[in-house]
Amino acid sequence: MFNLNELERAHKIVGTAVPPTPAHAWPLLAQRLGTTVIVKHENHTPTGAFKVRGGLVYIDRMKRERPNTAGLISATRGNHGQSLAFAAGRYGLPVTILVPRGNSVEQNRAMRAFGAELVEHGEDFQAAREEAYRRAAIDGLEFVPAFHPDLVLGVATYALELFRKAPDLDLLYVPIGQGSGICGCILARDLLGLGTDIVGVQSTEAPSYALSFAAGMVVTTATSSTMADGMATRIPDPDALAIIRKGASRIVQVTDDEVAAAMRAYWTDTHNLAEGAGAAALAAALQDRPRIRGKRVGLVLSGGNIDLDLFQRWVMPEAALTGGKVLV
Repeated sequence: MFNLNELERAHKIVGTAVPPTPAHAWPLLAQRLGTTVIVKHENHTPTGAFKVRGGLVYIDRMKRERPNTAGLISATRGNHGQSLAFAAGRYGLPVTILVPRGNSVEQNRAMRAFGAELVEHGEDFQAAREEAYRRAAIDGLEFVPAFHPDLVLGVATYALELFRKAPDLDLLYVPIGQGSGICGCILARDLLGLGTDIVGVQSTEAPSYALSFAAGMVVTTATSSTMADGMATRIPDPDALAIIRKGASRIVQVTDDEVAAAMRAYWTDTHNLAEGAGAAALAAALQDRPRIRGKRVGLVLSGGNIDLDLFQRWVMPEAALTGGKVLV
């Protein structure tokens, strides 16, 4: 999909707006997991999530190769839309974002604040995406999918940063939504010639990539009802699946309760707020504790964008019952 020189150039493009994010070894997390652990903090970008890197690289190429593009349109649950709005705003380019009805109130506010025109449509991401395709054709806008080579190239820059800092990781847990993050990690690892096992993480309530990985073909699901909306995918991207099947060791499925426990653990052990998808990697590592003991483990905290209302309903009740202790 790209070579190391192209990845290095992409890192320079991203660096004009996004400084390298931290990769910290947290001692309390190490105690909890019983092994060495390094967290890549993509929750510390200007949009609070890793996807901003992809938007910057996508729009940089578009402005060079398609300078007469009238505007962009896409569908999202939030982080992809923030990415495009943030990047396009640097060029004065209009962006229309379709979101499903009932989408995150705070994500919607953030996308509008970055300059996106926001349209609510349909009951889930798939319905919003289909409407975005339709409007793109009618309005002469460029549709930006959630998975695209330039998006993968952009988000792979966080993997480049992580692997350059910690080239001796035995395994790396990465959440899967539409697949750009894990594919970027796989491709960066391979370009650097490293032996790190990469483990994907999905929700038990939205396991389309896990099912497809096992079946060796695209398997769709009728629903994606996880509260971790960054992993709420019903239809895998075939190109992403091909990279994941070739380059990932396995895919772990985690429950919403396990994700909530991981979110509480991030807060108590590191004082970082993780969104559902952002905590999924830790949830999988906690599930895998017996098999990872003695290994050097990397976790991608992919984002921290969670509504306060959802955090209170999903994460806080158990904390109140246990007096703030994290029982995992």
